[in-house]
Amino acid sequence: MSGRAGETPERPPGLTLVSHEGKPYRFDPGTLCMELTATGGPGAFARWEVLHEPSDLVTWAARSRLPDGLDLTVCAAELERVRALRDAVFLLAAGRAHGHPLEPAHLDVVNAAAAGPPLIARVEPGGIRSWAPGATGAQLLSTVARDAIDLFTGPFADRIRECGAHDCHLLFVDTSRPGRRRWCAMEHCGNREKVRAHRARHAPTKP
Repeated sequence: MSGRAGETPERPPGLTLVSHEGKPYRFDPGTLCMELTATGGPGAFARWEVLHEPSDLVTWAARSRLPDGLDLTVCAAELERVRALRDAVFLLAAGRAHGHPLEPAHLDVVNAAAAGPPLIARVEPGGIRSWAPGATGAQLLSTVARDAIDLFTGPFADRIRECGAHDCHLLFVDTSRPGRRRWCAMEHCGNREKVRAHRARHAPTKP
């Protein structure tokens, strides 16, 4: 699946997710690697898995913050490696969100994935950006892993958050200037929590 080479995406950064009630909302995790964590996760989070087939990863890449025009082919083995990287990044990010140190075993997964060649960007006549043809799942794996290294070693490493809603575990990087983002999305969990707080304040007191 590929978009039109050279076009700059007009969509805002982030992913469109669907709530339990079937309402779509926009969730911006802040970075490419954190977008991958929204596709599922280890343990209990495996029930949210969306990367079941190689074509699912191609679809995710097309919807991610990567520029359009990626001509991507993914095999089953590459999909397994991407899911393993996703789970490692998920656990690392969740740990940082709760003040825990980075686990060496998970870092080994990220570092091994980053060692391979990444996706190759090109510049076309007229200053238009495009991708080199024939991108592979292994290159996508390396690109996401390198993004994770940039995150965990960069200025936003201490801005990794878990949504503040009581029943939401989405992870994101708070790139806002004040650094006070609490929710995966204000239109989703932010509004729900405001309604819950309002109802709690105005609930009749029991005698």
